[in-house]
Amino acid sequence: AQPGFLVWAAQDPSSAALQRLQIIKGWESGGETFEVVYDVACSDGLEVDQATGRCPDNDARVDLRDCSITSGVGASELKAFWQDPDFDSSDRAFYYVRVLENPTCRWSTWDAIRADAAPRSDMPKTLQERAWSSPIQVKPVGDL
Repeated sequence: AQPGFLVWAAQDPSSAALQRLQIIKGWESGGETFEVVYDVACSDGLEVDQATGRCPDNDARVDLRDCSITSGVGASELKAFWQDPDFDSSDRAFYYVRVLENPTCRWSTWDAIRADAAPRSDMPKTLQERAWSSPIQVKPVGDL
């Protein structure tokens, strides 16, 4: 039987709204390791694109003049039930949940704005904060 996961994430009230909820699967087969990311819930009523397996862009943006973020975009919570469509009971696998917030300014961009200077060119100006769960391991029957 396919493993199923009920996943649920809530926004940190002092941070940006949530953009997407993901399950990351890693597995070993034939002595090789693999990993795949599945988007399982999208904010703003958007749905996972079945062709790409990804949430569409929710148009959350950062104004780099003052680091303000798009208001009214994103979710305060995301939840979904997901079953692994590619489960192979003979493989050792692990799964963990990751949630991504809408983009915000990187600390170095905030510092540049406060100092009335140009942001550092060697670093991205924005980032997407994220949180993740502990992994859940699935082993084949009889595998100790």
